[in-house]
Amino acid sequence: MKVLNYQALIILTIISLSLIGCSTIPKTVYFQGDTTDYVQLDAVVPEVIKINSNDILGITVTTISEESNKLFELPVVGGLRYTGFPNTQSSNMGLQPLGYEVDSVGNIELPLIGKVKVSGLSCSVASDTLRNKLNFYLKAPTVNIRILNHKFTILGEVNRPATYNILDNNLTIPEALGMAGDLTIFGKRENISLIRVSNGKRFRIHLNLLKQEFLSSPYYYVKNGDIIYVEPSEVKSTYNDRSYQMLPIVTSIVSAVTSLGVLILSLSR
Repeated sequence: MKVLNYQALIILTIISLSLIGCSTIPKTVYFQGDTTDYVQLDAVVPEVIKINSNDILGITVTTISEESNKLFELPVVGGLRYTGFPNTQSSNMGLQPLGYEVDSVGNIELPLIGKVKVSGLSCSVASDTLRNKLNFYLKAPTVNIRILNHKFTILGEVNRPATYNILDNNLTIPEALGMAGDLTIFGKRENISLIRVSNGKRFRIHLNLLKQEFLSSPYYYVKNGDIIYVEPSEVKSTYNDRSYQMLPIVTSIVSAVTSLGVLILSLSR
């Protein structure tokens, strides 16, 4: 009889663990859908980022002349030349990005060529514009432009919530979540809010990472000023509840009492 009781307990434990596993796995697997080895997804073309007023531009100009290059070198800070290209995480920077600020009418001012209007242009077009103007003063100049102050914020159930710089205009939502250390076990992967400003209006967009269709979503790419919020699951609220925190102790006591009862019954027979 005692052996049968233990066998029954083991079987019930295995069944319980199987049910927990079946109910948990589908809630954590990203991009569920077609399970074939090769799936062609709809193309998503990222929006071309345009330069706006108040943007801070990191501009590097190089030529075959070292003397000319010094005109565009950034200053030395603390004995080191600060490149002006920020770290990924803004909260760790402690410094304002160093570069050329676009004024209220869309101009920047550079040595030799003075003020140049760049607002409304992409970085590549603005680079070509500056290079064409510098050709009158420099021999074979190369111009590279990056926007330094574009950023996004991730809040909620991620491992490293923070504000991060956008160093790549093709940054995607999955990459942004990776920068934040991915979602915690309590994050609701099917209920992520994207707060975005577009044409002076704010929008809240619902994203579901569990669906494969998300990979073809028009909101697949991150834009400047985006706020990504990962909602906590109901389990997190329960976990923070004091009564739930006492549950393992109560369960252990009940299990011990039950085992003792089973043992007493088996000995009495």
